[in-house]
Amino acid sequence: MGVALEWGGCRILLRIGLAMPRILFVKTSSLGDVVHHCPAVSDVSRHFPGAVIDWVVEEPFAEVARLHPAVADVITVAIRRWRGELVLASTWSDLAAFRRRLQKDRYDHVIDSQGLVKSALVTWIARGLRHGFDRASAREPFASRFYDRRHAVDPALHAVERNRMLAAAALGYVANGACDYGLALGAPAAAAALDMPQPFAILLTMTSRDDKLWPEEHWRALGAALAGKGIHCVLPWGSEEERHRCARIATAIPRAVVPRRMTLTELARLALGARFVAGVDTGLAHLAAALGRPTVGIYCGSNSGLTGLHAGSTVRNLGTAAAAPAPSEVLSALAGLGVLT
Repeated sequence: MGVALEWGGCRILLRIGLAMPRILFVKTSSLGDVVHHCPAVSDVSRHFPGAVIDWVVEEPFAEVARLHPAVADVITVAIRRWRGELVLASTWSDLAAFRRRLQKDRYDHVIDSQGLVKSALVTWIARGLRHGFDRASAREPFASRFYDRRHAVDPALHAVERNRMLAAAALGYVANGACDYGLALGAPAAAAALDMPQPFAILLTMTSRDDKLWPEEHWRALGAALAGKGIHCVLPWGSEEERHRCARIATAIPRAVVPRRMTLTELARLALGARFVAGVDTGLAHLAAALGRPTVGIYCGSNSGLTGLHAGSTVRNLGTAAAAPAPSEVLSALAGLGVLT
């Protein structure tokens, strides 16, 4: 039994004589998708103050889930790693341990916002009322067979709003109000560790697919123009190939820095200290936007309509799969954000 009240623009369900709900979200990967799910967590936390919210996520992205203060427990899964190591006894031991951990608690609601067969299987293992997208809404329609409750969510919506709408449909509230990623970080200590002179910008040159890369000559032109305006450029990386790419680009940018390899949390703190971020279609650009940093997304092999940067007036999305933006367009977008003055 419950009573719904409106307070501060939020619809809050007061459960009389009942404990607040235990909710498990399943959003496993990739980095951008995990970032895109954070506003749904914020919504649930607002509508159900005191709810216990757990999250199943791939181990490389667990840092992001832990940055949300409303998340009580982060349960890591390693589907990507396990698929390549099925012949190892340790893999089957890890799978058994994951199953035991997932089934340790019973949840009022288990919500799969990934919409893939792999995430639906995780949802099916968990104990609780299972929710997910219906066949017409899921990214992989067969996934809908694993849910107890299936919800129709417009596939044309941005991924952030799809996540919010699914959680709202599953839990019975209206997902209104501004998008709030809710991530909490301390001081940008990583920026100080680099001993970077102010102001500095972060250039995210790496991404998961070659067709999403922006030409190196474009990065050199952009970086040189920023250096001419007194802005120092930092080029993070995650693999040796990416480090070499950043080093090649940095040779043409005065005072550019290619730092040591950094964790996701360190990169997030670094972003907080940056004047702005410019990046290709990569999860780190979404993370910077989620932290409220002025961010320009550069799209070359994909379109931004469904999965572009989604943070209101602090972001700009440029380019399409058919036409990458020129360096001058990125500079104009940065000027429009007011970060070049």
